[in-house]
Amino acid sequence: MNTYYNTLHMFFIRTLISFIKDDEYRDLLFTTILIIVAGTLVYHFVEGWSYIDSLYFSVVTLTTIGFGDFAPKTDIGKLFTILYIIAGIGMILSFINTIQHHYTYMKHKERREILKNKGLTKKK
Repeated sequence: MNTYYNTLHMFFIRTLISFIKDDEYRDLLFTTILIIVAGTLVYHFVEGWSYIDSLYFSVVTLTTIGFGDFAPKTDIGKLFTILYIIAGIGMILSFINTIQHHYTYMKHKERREILKNKGLTKKK
């Protein structure tokens, strides 16, 4: 069982490295991080929340989870949240979708390589 988890762990690391090496993926990752950091800073300074609470609220808001345990109290915070959701939700969902597609692609690629190494695929 331990071998399975080691293999899975190595696959995850290879997938992550291939994701970061790709310029488009890296740009998407950078933009996503930038949006979350911007939200974290604004909520920290405008609402007076801790950095952790601000980060938590930013992620929960942009992933559309919205637990409701935090909510902006200031008018500036409320207006920022409206703009933040409009500007950020598409980017975050695109990022999540891209990660899922990349992971699926890498999984299929690895399966093809395993089958090829075992001689189970048709040679072209």
